[in-house]
Amino acid sequence: MPRCPKHRCCRKDADGIFYKPCGIPMHDLKTETIPLDEFEAMRLCDLDGLDQTEAGTRMGISRGTIQRLLTAGRKRLLEAILEQKAIQIQNELRD
Repeated sequence: MPRCPKHRCCRKDADGIFYKPCGIPMHDLKTETIPLDEFEAMRLCDLDGLDQTEAGTRMGISRGTIQRLLTAGRKRLLEAILEQKAIQIQNELRD
């Protein structure tokens, strides 16, 4: 039985945001959902320039978890861009 997920401190203002390719109606697009914690890890490391240890401290999780979130988030983001999917940022835990 897996253990309960640890609470992750994330910005709530990104929850529910959609991005889509120009010129294609939303109803014609598939959607790729990026969990809020993966988006937050990418924001802290890639945009704010924090290393994985600092990002983990800010989110209240380990450096290894940050690394896993970065790998999964970047993969989802690139897949969505390359396959022309809409991107949705969503808090899967919905506190």
